[in-house]
Amino acid sequence: MKKILRFLFSRMCLVIVLLILQLLILISMLLRFTNYFIYFYFINIVISLIVILIIINNKSNPGYKIAWVIPIMIFPIFGGLFYLLFGGNKLGKRSKKKLDIIAKQMHDNLISDEKIVNEIRSINAKKQSDYITNYALCPLYNNTKVTYFKIGEDYFEALIKELKEAKHYIFLEYFIIDKGYMWDTILNILIAKVQSGVDVRIIYDDMGCIMTLPYKYQKQLQKFGIKCAVFNPFIPILTSKINNRDHRKIAVIDGHTGFTGGINLADEYINRYEKYGHWKDNGVMLKGDAVWSLTVMFLSMYDYITETKENFDLYKPNIYHHINYESDGYIQPYSDNPLDEEAVGETIYLNLINKAKKYIYITTPYLIIDNEMITCLQMAAKNGIDVKIITPGIADKKMVNELTKAYYDTLIEAGVEIYEYRRGFIHAKTVIVDDVYATVGTVNMDYRSLYLHFECGIWIYKASCIREIKQDFKETLGLSDKILLTENRRIDGIRKLKRAVLRIFAPLL
Repeated sequence: MKKILRFLFSRMCLVIVLLILQLLILISMLLRFTNYFIYFYFINIVISLIVILIIINNKSNPGYKIAWVIPIMIFPIFGGLFYLLFGGNKLGKRSKKKLDIIAKQMHDNLISDEKIVNEIRSINAKKQSDYITNYALCPLYNNTKVTYFKIGEDYFEALIKELKEAKHYIFLEYFIIDKGYMWDTILNILIAKVQSGVDVRIIYDDMGCIMTLPYKYQKQLQKFGIKCAVFNPFIPILTSKINNRDHRKIAVIDGHTGFTGGINLADEYINRYEKYGHWKDNGVMLKGDAVWSLTVMFLSMYDYITETKENFDLYKPNIYHHINYESDGYIQPYSDNPLDEEAVGETIYLNLINKAKKYIYITTPYLIIDNEMITCLQMAAKNGIDVKIITPGIADKKMVNELTKAYYDTLIEAGVEIYEYRRGFIHAKTVIVDDVYATVGTVNMDYRSLYLHFECGIWIYKASCIREIKQDFKETLGLSDKILLTENRRIDGIRKLKRAVLRIFAPLL
């Protein structure tokens, strides 16, 4: 009852009501034109045909194209109009111009050190690194120590410690912030730090926090002296702007210490309460030069939202820490912008899979992938490479989990081993390859993460933490159940049909 009442009095409920009202108004307006049905029908058929031509000839993923073309052909009267309202991947011309500024800031402030690049002797590793440098605009680093956290509780403990030691500035960028023990603990530290003169800034995604934070929560934070920017504030108007969200998780302290990974600032991420069984997540802490990329990512986004311009040179790692940190392999943070028509997150995953010689270990909360990713995983398994994927045993979204299961058969038939984490929900987004490469970040293996959201992560090469990530994977594997082909196929016809239909519309879910 408490959950129902909370929902009824939430902003999300109000938003749904307003959207339904808009749809009803739209339908009533269309019905008023029934006397001109022939003209109306003809015009909308022409619009739908034009939209189909636009979809077929644009640069989007083929699966995304099919997912739109089919409903438009089935419902040609409204299909084209619906695509114009909700389709595409755009924030508008003005926003795109502002985003061009982000790219320029990234380009101007993140300069590659050729000496470090030339230290990599492996051609395969160098090609992967060069791709991230050229298309994510993020350079390669050494002089960086990586600490891996295999669970949210450890991440939280380290984050609290570093926040308490901050002397100059704290930058936090998270998809979800939820009131509770985790956020209240952090907020109390931030308020105390502001009072001692520390520059504290926060970015949160409005859609991600629509059920967790009150309306205009940024004003409450600003009263404490915390600078706050809200990404893409959600307005209950029928528009495609809701497609693009800031799904990144970044914390930067004094320029020399940074955090990223799958962990948001909410109690389920540290298992303070059980939401979907045990919540298995992970994250990393960087200390050293590579934190500069995370700092530039944050400041670029902050400037984009607030329409301000920072002097980035004031926030470099060596400003407040003059001694180099111990080098531990090669670290390359990366960001993924959904509006630059370059699927950085997916390409990094594909590069890792294609370069594997012994094994590929993956953890992901969702497995909703396109044909390119399916083919790469299949070919790796068919070539004798040990491919293992762990997905959740307890779903957070039942329909999305059912869609994830719809991909099992195709992969298992090719030799890919799939496991489900029996203790609960696995939210970690990790790929480990051959004890040599790894990536940890925010990129889920689903269409929204790969094509529609702002994401980030770190590419790791020959660092000691790779052993820890692999060991964590093996421990998690021991707490997971292997999915057998016969077992996955032992479902009724209605459920099979449901999965087949869901796969068609996977890019839209």
